[in-house]
Amino acid sequence: MTEQSRTVAVVGGGYGGAVVAKALDEHATVVLIDPKDAFVNAAGSLRALTQPDEWAERIFFPYDTLLKNGGHLREYAAAVDPKGVTLASGERIEADYIVLATGSGYPYPAKTRTDSTAEAIAHFKETHAELAGAERVLIAGAGPVGLELAGEIKAAWPEKRVLIVDPADQLLRGYEDDLRAELHRQLETLGIEVRLGVTLDDEPAVEPGRVGAVSVTASGERIEADIWFRAFGGSTNSGFLKDGIARLNRRGQLPVTAQLNVEGHDHVYAVGDVTDVPEEKRAGYAMQHAEVVAANIIAQLNGEAPAKEYRPLPIPVVLLPLGPEHGVGQIPSENGPVMLEVEALAAWKGRDLMHGKFAELFNLTPAQ
Repeated sequence: MTEQSRTVAVVGGGYGGAVVAKALDEHATVVLIDPKDAFVNAAGSLRALTQPDEWAERIFFPYDTLLKNGGHLREYAAAVDPKGVTLASGERIEADYIVLATGSGYPYPAKTRTDSTAEAIAHFKETHAELAGAERVLIAGAGPVGLELAGEIKAAWPEKRVLIVDPADQLLRGYEDDLRAELHRQLETLGIEVRLGVTLDDEPAVEPGRVGAVSVTASGERIEADIWFRAFGGSTNSGFLKDGIARLNRRGQLPVTAQLNVEGHDHVYAVGDVTDVPEEKRAGYAMQHAEVVAANIIAQLNGEAPAKEYRPLPIPVVLLPLGPEHGVGQIPSENGPVMLEVEALAAWKGRDLMHGKFAELFNLTPAQ
């Protein structure tokens, strides 16, 4: 049996799924299963909201340019077993190898709330119009998403009052003190107010992303705004795996080996947020998982043992833009964590939000 006659079903076409599908396209018949009509570079979603005319279309990349030999099925997976994938439509995809890469969900606007590119763009433009008319913005959640959203809002509308609240007692817990100090300095310079140790008694009655009289009690204090956004509450996209191929942990994640096999299954792999790898769930890590999995499947296709292993970094990494020209970053080095200069962060991520990287992945020129 030749390599190309083997079938690899990749369930999920996000950061990890897209990378592993392309890496295997020349080695096997790849079936990429994802209900969306295009890949979404979620790193650009917040700028698509604040600058939709320039950015809304740029964060979407059509799946039909990703693979030269394989194909994309616009379907939801309903169940997975060691021999294949059952789709929500009832169709069955038999596969020699399966890669689970379904990622996680997150409140809009950090992630789109539709599988349609056209609808998602319309949502960004609609919310942009709402946000444009608001003077006071409340963001619930001071993690990377909430901070990046605040930075994007200030980059587009420096005059707006932006308040972030979070029950945590510090920003970016687990990162270097110097990084947090620089983050606080930049937030103050940008005029972004952050109140830590503050818990909302209840969510505002106004729908997130809609202008209205936002009035909420937080730790005994009354907070008022004209619009608010939820920047917390991620969830693993693994409901279809419940009572299936492996027992999920309490976060809905799959147990994986060092080779990123789903435990107990030599021909089933998982990458990204759906794995129980002990690290923060980031796009960059998912793409690194994909490289390991692709190498291991190629080895198996060649009759060799899969030897590539994934080891989480001992030092956490963060690239956190606050708009195109500000932000903080931390990367590992042989001598420990290194804080990126603002210009380096802007050049690496802040200005183009990895658009060029994904244009290349999807066989497009960066100008497209």
